[in-house]
Amino acid sequence: MSPPVAPPGWSRWLVPPAALSVHLSIGQAYAWSVFKPPLESALGLSGTQSALPFQLGIVMLGLSAAFGGTLVERNGPRWAMTVALVCFSSGFLLSALGAAVEQYWLIVLGYGFVGGIGLGIGYISPVSTLIKWFPDRPGMATGIAIMGFGGGALIASPWSAQMLESFGSDSSGIALAFLVHGLSYAVFMLLGVLLVRVPSSAPQAPGTERPAPTGPQVSANQAIRTPQFWCLWIVLCMNVTAGIGILEKAAPMIKDFFADTSTPVSVTAAAGFVALLSAANMAGRIGWSSTSDLIGRKNIYRVYLGVGALMYALIALFGDSSKPLFVLGALVILSFYGGGFATIPAYLKDLFGTYQVGAIHGRLLTAWSLAGVLGPLIVNWIADRQEEAGRHGASLYGLSFAIMIGLLVVGFVANELVRPVHPRHHIPAPREAAHVRRQQSESA
Repeated sequence: MSPPVAPPGWSRWLVPPAALSVHLSIGQAYAWSVFKPPLESALGLSGTQSALPFQLGIVMLGLSAAFGGTLVERNGPRWAMTVALVCFSSGFLLSALGAAVEQYWLIVLGYGFVGGIGLGIGYISPVSTLIKWFPDRPGMATGIAIMGFGGGALIASPWSAQMLESFGSDSSGIALAFLVHGLSYAVFMLLGVLLVRVPSSAPQAPGTERPAPTGPQVSANQAIRTPQFWCLWIVLCMNVTAGIGILEKAAPMIKDFFADTSTPVSVTAAAGFVALLSAANMAGRIGWSSTSDLIGRKNIYRVYLGVGALMYALIALFGDSSKPLFVLGALVILSFYGGGFATIPAYLKDLFGTYQVGAIHGRLLTAWSLAGVLGPLIVNWIADRQEEAGRHGASLYGLSFAIMIGLLVVGFVANELVRPVHPRHHIPAPREAAHVRRQQSESA
C-alpha cells in the first residue's frame, strides 16, 4: 500500500483528525477495568486472571512499537493505520467469540495478543507524518495524537458500562458488547485510514528554515550502550507501573475502598471514576509536558516520582475515609502517568539529540511492556491473596500501595543519576552533517 500523497491545496489540518480517529479508538485499552468485574463473575475468574488481556495488550503494544517502527516508516501511515484497524478490531471480534463460548483463552488471545499488535502499530502510526506536516509545531501536532490515546477511555468507559447495563453482564452480554466495540472502532478508524495523507514535500512555516541539529547527537545503537538510556528506562518503567496499577483496576478498586462505608460506590459511579482518570491522563500529557519546557525534564520527573509517592501514601493512609482525597490522589497519579509518556521523548532529545530519537524512543517503550505486566500483577495478585486471607475493603491494597511507593523511589533515584552523555558516544561531526544533508535532500 503506497503512502497517499496530498494533492495541491490539501489542508494539513485534516491530518490531526485522522490521527485522532486511531488514537481515540485504541485508547479504549484504558477502560479495560470496566470489563473486569463482569468477566470475573461470568467466567469465574480471579482479579489476576481478568487482568491478563490488558497486560498482554500492553506487552504487545511496547514490542510492536519497538520493532515495527521501521515498517511504519517504510510503508507509510495508511498501511500502519490499516494494520492497526484490522488487528484492533479483530481482537474485539475474537474476544466476542471467546465470551460467547465461555473460552477465556480466546479473549486473552484476541484482546491481548492480536489487539495489542494493533495498539502498538496504531500508537506510532501518525507521529512521523504529523511532524512532516507541522515542522513549525511538532510538539503541538504529536501532542494531539498522544492526548487522544490518553483520552480514549473518556469515551469508552461510560459507553462500555452502558452497553453492559443494556445487554447484561453475563457472558452473552459481554460478547455482544465486544462485538459492538469491534465493529464500531473499525468504522471510526477507517475514517483515519481514508483521510490521512503525506506531504509531497515537508511544508515550512513562512520565514522559517529547517535548522540542522545542534548539540550532541547519538545513534540508537550507541544510546542503548549508555547508562543514561537505562536510567530513563527505569524511570519510565517505574512511573508507568505506578499509574497503570491504579488504571487497570480502577473500577473495582474504588468500589472496594468504600464498600464498607455508608456511601458505597455504584457501578455507574465507578465507570465515571475511570472516565475521570482518563481525563487526568489526557490533561497530564499536555499540561505537565508543557511545564517541563519551563522547569526542565529532570525537575518534572522529580515531581512525577516524588509527589506520586506522596499521593500513594495519602491514599493508603486516609483514602478509605475520604472520597475526595482518594479521587484527587488517583487523578494526580494518573496525570503524572500521562505526563511521563509525553515528556520522555523530549528528555531523550535533550540527552541524545534528534539524530535517531524516534528509534531510541521505540526501544525505550519496552519499559512500558514490562510495566504493563508489573502494575496489574502487583495490585491484582496481592488483592487476591489478601481476599483469600479474609481481608476486604481498602486493606486489600495496603501492601501493593507500599510496593508502588518503593518503585517510585527507585525511579526517583534513577532520575537523579542521569547525566549528560559522554562524548565518546556522540556521532562524529562529518557523519552527522552528511546525514542531515541526506535527510534534507530526501524531503525536498
